[in-house]
Amino acid sequence: MAGGFWLSLVVGMFGFLFGLILNHFLPLFLRLGPVPRGTFGWPILGETLRFLKPHPSNSLGAFLQDHCSRYGKVFKSHLFLSPTVVSCDQELNYFILQNEGKLFECSYPKPIHGILGKNSMLVAVGDTHKRLRNVALSLVTITKSKPEFLHDIETTAIRILHSWKEKSRIIFCEEARKFTFNVIVKQVLGLTPEEPQTTRILEDFLTFMRGLISLPLYIPGTPYARAVQARSRICSTVKAIIEERKRNAGNSRKSDFLEILLTVNTLSEEEKVSFVLDSLLGGYETISLLMAMVVHFLCQSPLALQQLKVEHQKIRSVKQKDEKLNWEDYKKMEFTQNVINEALRYGNIVKFVHRKALKDVKYRDYLIPSGWKVLPVFSAVHLDPTLHASAFQFHPWRWESQDQMCKKFTAFGGGARYCPGSELAKVEVAFFLHHLVLSFRWRSIEDDLPLAYPYVEFQKGLVLLLDHCSI
Repeated sequence: MAGGFWLSLVVGMFGFLFGLILNHFLPLFLRLGPVPRGTFGWPILGETLRFLKPHPSNSLGAFLQDHCSRYGKVFKSHLFLSPTVVSCDQELNYFILQNEGKLFECSYPKPIHGILGKNSMLVAVGDTHKRLRNVALSLVTITKSKPEFLHDIETTAIRILHSWKEKSRIIFCEEARKFTFNVIVKQVLGLTPEEPQTTRILEDFLTFMRGLISLPLYIPGTPYARAVQARSRICSTVKAIIEERKRNAGNSRKSDFLEILLTVNTLSEEEKVSFVLDSLLGGYETISLLMAMVVHFLCQSPLALQQLKVEHQKIRSVKQKDEKLNWEDYKKMEFTQNVINEALRYGNIVKFVHRKALKDVKYRDYLIPSGWKVLPVFSAVHLDPTLHASAFQFHPWRWESQDQMCKKFTAFGGGARYCPGSELAKVEVAFFLHHLVLSFRWRSIEDDLPLAYPYVEFQKGLVLLLDHCSI
C-alpha cells in the first residue's frame, strides 16, 4: 500500500510539472495569429518574479518600463503560471473592463480562491457575481441615506485622534487600520471596539490578511494555512451572530449591513457570510492604505495641505462646537475630493487586475488568444505623461478640470466590477481628514515610500511627528 501511495504521488507531481512546462512552451509553437510582441522568460516561472519586484507605487517599476520601451504598451509575457497579455494602454484597459462577462472574466490565481472562498464577490463570475454586486449596491444606497452611518464614522475618527492627545509620535498605518476596522465592524456587524467578539474577529482578520499576501502553500504552520483556518473561524463567528439575530428577530434595533442582509432572499447563508468577509476586507485594508497615501503626499505638498485646512475651517466655522458633520458638509469638501482622487491616481493602491479571455479577441492589429490571462495595468495609465500633465507629481488641482469617471482614471476598477463602496470609502477618508487637519500638524521622519509588491505597503508604517493645533 505504501509503495502504491508514493508511486501515485510521484506520478501526480510529474504530471503537474509536465502540465506547467506544456503550458509554458505550447503557446510558443502554436500558430495563434498576431499576438502582441514580448517574451515568456524562464520555463514555469516565466517573468513573474521580475514583474513582482518591489518598487515605489508612484512609479512604473523596472519591469514595465523595460517591456513598454521594447514592445510597446501591450505585450505578451508569462505570469502567474499562464501565458499573459499585459496592457498598459488606456483604450485596451477600458475595452477589457467594459466587456466583463462577454469577452473576458475575472480570473485570479487558484490560491486566492482558496483563501477568499468560492462565494467571494472578488472572485465570483457570471450570475453569482451579479447577484452579490446588486446586493452590495443596494446596501450602499441604504447606508448612505442613514445619518447614523456618518455619525459612527465621525465618532470613531474623534476617538482615534483623541488617543493621540499625549503622543508626539505615531505609526500612522497602525492608527488608520484601527480607525477603518472599528468603522467597518460597526457598519457591518454592529459591534463596538469594547465587545469581545470584536477583539476575536480582529485577531483572526489580521492572520487572514497576512496569509492573503503570503506564499500559497497549504502546509500546517504556514501563513497561508493559518489564514485559511482564520477565515473559517471568522465565518463561524459571523454565523453565530446571524443565528443570534434570527433568534431575536423583531427585537433587534440594529441598523447595520447584516440586519439588512438577513432580509435578502437571493443569497444563501454561505453567500451572506462571504459577503460580510468581503465587506470587512474592502473596508479595512484598502481604506486605511488610502488614508496613509493622502497623509504621506500631503507631507510633501504644503500648498495642498494649507488649502485643505482652509476648506475644513470654512465648513467648521458655520457649525456649532460639537455639531456633527452631515452629507451636505461632505459635498462641500470639493478640494478634499481632489486630494483623495490624486492620492488614488498617484499612489496606485490597486496596480492591476486579473482577467482571462473567454474567446479569441481581436483588438486593433493583434489577437488575444482564448484562455490567455489578461492584466490591465491601471498604474501605467495613471502615470502616463501623455494622459496626465506632470504625471509623476502630486497635483490635486488637476481634478478641478478633470472628470474622475474618465477612461484614464480607474482607481476603483470599471465596468461590471466598479467598486460599489467607492463613495463610502471617500466619506470615511474625508471625515477623518476634517478632524485631522483641524487638530494636528504633522511631518514624516522616515524616508518611507509606498512600495508595490504588487500589493502596496509602507515598510515602516509611516511614522509621523505630531504637533497640536487649534482652529
